[in-house]
Amino acid sequence: MRVGSHDVPISNPDKVFFPSRGLTKGGLVEYYIGVAEHTLPHLRRRPFHMKRFPNGVDQDFFHQKRVPAKHPDYVDEVFVSFPSGHSTVFAVVDNAAALAWVANLGCIELHTWASRVPEIERPDYLLIDLDPTTDDQWPFVREIALVVHEVMDELALRSYPKTSGATGLHILAPIKPELRFPDVRRFAKALAVEVERRVDDQAIATTTWRVADRVGVFVDYGQNARDRTIASAYSVRPTPDARVSAPLLWDEVASVEPEQFTLETMRARIAAVGDPMRGMWRNPPSLRSRFERLDLDPPD
Repeated sequence: MRVGSHDVPISNPDKVFFPSRGLTKGGLVEYYIGVAEHTLPHLRRRPFHMKRFPNGVDQDFFHQKRVPAKHPDYVDEVFVSFPSGHSTVFAVVDNAAALAWVANLGCIELHTWASRVPEIERPDYLLIDLDPTTDDQWPFVREIALVVHEVMDELALRSYPKTSGATGLHILAPIKPELRFPDVRRFAKALAVEVERRVDDQAIATTTWRVADRVGVFVDYGQNARDRTIASAYSVRPTPDARVSAPLLWDEVASVEPEQFTLETMRARIAAVGDPMRGMWRNPPSLRSRFERLDLDPPD
């Protein structure tokens, strides 16, 4: 397949990846090329974690951190070391050809770090992940998301919601890459506790970490740790209906249903409403000056 100035080999494009919808690997690649303009701003310069489904969503998958040794020159790479002493070389997906290449490897999902090269130890967004405990809590997720929006507005943090593409909702706030992961996580925890305090019924919002003790929607701040990944904006998820992690306008959140957004519907949605996250990475604010607003000691 010709993608920009590159020829990208696509193997078995007719292989069915989503049997209940009859959607193929070739269709997945075409989707990602079609939305590349919108998804690449969220992928560029980030370590890319491969979660590969070589035979589609109904078959086994595996995780692969290290980029294959023989990869085309349009796929960049970054060396990352870990506290354990181990290290690896991640792929970096900076262009549409690289995006098509990882999709051809069976990377249905686009999993990336919260930081970019060269500031690999300093995230450029803060994340609150609203994760329901039971299947009937989606209305609570929407309600709590609006409280997160309220708190972030008071902190003068621009916030951008998106469906996770699974059962929850992600709220991202771009920040300058100046603080290390533990400081950003500490701030996110205080923000999550404030959200829990404001929700009228404490049973529907919780920051309880232990799953067995958890009731209601988990206001998850833990994804702000190093080496955690989330499915990026416009990422397809390995669900039977090929659901997509869809950026939202804030006035959509109160009534949104995640099953609206799939591989088959997203390009029409973008044509109709545009990209709610367009321009979100321009001029991010400093998080450092906001710690005292949550009664936190400022970072060193």
